[in-house]
Amino acid sequence: MKQTIKLIFCTLFTVVFLVSCASSGSLQSYFVDNQESSNFISQDIPLSMVKLDKSAFTEEQNEAYNSVNKLNFLGYKANENNKETLKAEIKKVKAILSDAKYNDLIEFSDRGRKIIVKYIGTDDEADEVIVFGSAKELGFGIIRILGDDMSPDKMSTLFVALQKANVDENQVQDIMNFFK
Repeated sequence: MKQTIKLIFCTLFTVVFLVSCASSGSLQSYFVDNQESSNFISQDIPLSMVKLDKSAFTEEQNEAYNSVNKLNFLGYKANENNKETLKAEIKKVKAILSDAKYNDLIEFSDRGRKIIVKYIGTDDEADEVIVFGSAKELGFGIIRILGDDMSPDKMSTLFVALQKANVDENQVQDIMNFFK
């Protein structure tokens, strides 16, 4: 009897261990796997380094901006030789973002560029906000927005304000140069 219980316990432990180690294809692991690849650019940006004119922000947008700590950026550059690879990489990212843990926030197209914004968390508090943008001629970029007490509703109003904001391109020059 003790032998059977011991065998069941060991089998159960092994199954739990193997399942917990299985790669589920998370966005974080996608970042880690590709940050050193030649067609990718990766950059961690503390929000304190991004200077914006917040004078036109509403109180809600200001709260959302102040709740963000840092941005993780991963970009893939398109060129004539990697069109199929670009499609495959976009398909991988979309597969990751189709997981039920990613909640839809905003999705729109602008001049041939598609933007998808999702978040992980509840309707009241987001643990992480993800912005995925792609364009056939440029490639794609993913921004993981990490912070404390981020509200999905407030973040969506912040994204609207950021579309209209004047961002100093010198702050993101490495990223801009990568896509040229």
